[in-house]
Amino acid sequence: MRLGIGTYAFAWAIGVPGYPPRKPLPVLEFLDKASLYEFDVVQIGDNIPLHLLRDTQLRSLKNEAEQLGLDIEVGMRGLLETMVLEYLKIAEDLKSPILRIVIDTPEYKPDIPEVIKVVRKLLPILKSKNIRLAIENHDRFRSDEFVQIIEETDPQWIGICLDSVNSLGAGEGFFAVAQKLLPYTFNVHIKDYIIKRLDHHMGFSVTGTIAGKGMLPIPWLLESLKQINKCTSAILELWPAPEKDVEATIRKEELWVGESAKYLRSVIR
Repeated sequence: MRLGIGTYAFAWAIGVPGYPPRKPLPVLEFLDKASLYEFDVVQIGDNIPLHLLRDTQLRSLKNEAEQLGLDIEVGMRGLLETMVLEYLKIAEDLKSPILRIVIDTPEYKPDIPEVIKVVRKLLPILKSKNIRLAIENHDRFRSDEFVQIIEETDPQWIGICLDSVNSLGAGEGFFAVAQKLLPYTFNVHIKDYIIKRLDHHMGFSVTGTIAGKGMLPIPWLLESLKQINKCTSAILELWPAPEKDVEATIRKEELWVGESAKYLRSVIR
């Protein structure tokens, strides 16, 4: 399993909606940071939408990654057939072995039969390009629904991008999700977290932490995936809570990346 970093590890530096940084982090600088922290893979998510880049920019991205010795994984949002086809072309050009996808957009929230229908139509193209579709477990669907999507399409080509925290939004804890989705996981997001009871005891908060400092059982997770032998990359993502201003949050984010990278190298390598 290769160690990687996703653009959502630098979400504040790239730009969170409503919290614009003074100078958003460009994609080539993201690659430089990935190399600086000794990652092997970069996963470019939908917060840097690759379909908006010009062909020359995509070539520069590919060339820079090759020079730095980084492999690229392509990510996108929205299971719309035309958009997926566009991203499969990008993934092929960038030599990405998977296409990580979040099913929903703000305007498009298909039900399970529609998801299965679209994915089945995509299967011949995925096979022809030798690219596997890694569906991220986002908030709306439960883990058994993701299993249904995979089993009713093709588990060899359709699998999971396992995010360690997202399914809390569907009312499912990590171990319940892992039990069902680990056998189908092509790619994992290492996003450590902590759940704390609020000071008034009327509820809980979920916040991100540096990798290895929270509740995510990272060694167990990586060893379990190693035994199953389907997951090819572990991608660092982070959820730093905002500081007094965006620039202070960006500085914290950078610190968290460095500390998380150090920890993950000790675990994976």
